[in-house]
Amino acid sequence: MRKEFSKKWIASRQIRKQRKYRANAHITIKKKMMASNLNKDLRKRYSRKSMAVRKGDSIKVMRGEFKGKTGKISIIDLMRMKVAIEGIQITKKDGTKINVFFQPSNLQIQELNLDDKKRFQSIEKTNKEEKK
Repeated sequence: MRKEFSKKWIASRQIRKQRKYRANAHITIKKKMMASNLNKDLRKRYSRKSMAVRKGDSIKVMRGEFKGKTGKISIIDLMRMKVAIEGIQITKKDGTKINVFFQPSNLQIQELNLDDKKRFQSIEKTNKEEKK
């Protein structure tokens, strides 16, 4: 198995190769992998099923212990490919609180943060292309 990362790699059944691809992927590819599905209203408005998560997006947890909880994204960890949400924390035995990290696939975007001009332009661009 090759040691360096390959963009031409398509797929493998072997989970070790899938894990290796995700772990060694370039940061631009990892950012695309950090996507969550949109709720029904946003799907109709932007005519997309999913979108990359950004800091400040309103999120709803769909799986796990915190299912149904909502909040805004506070931390995005591209190395671990996980997301932390404001207000969702656990307390350790010594009383300190730590953030709970979620996989973006287990989340649903409720409201987009459109403060970023680049993101807003990309959304507008795709909407114009689909209207044609």
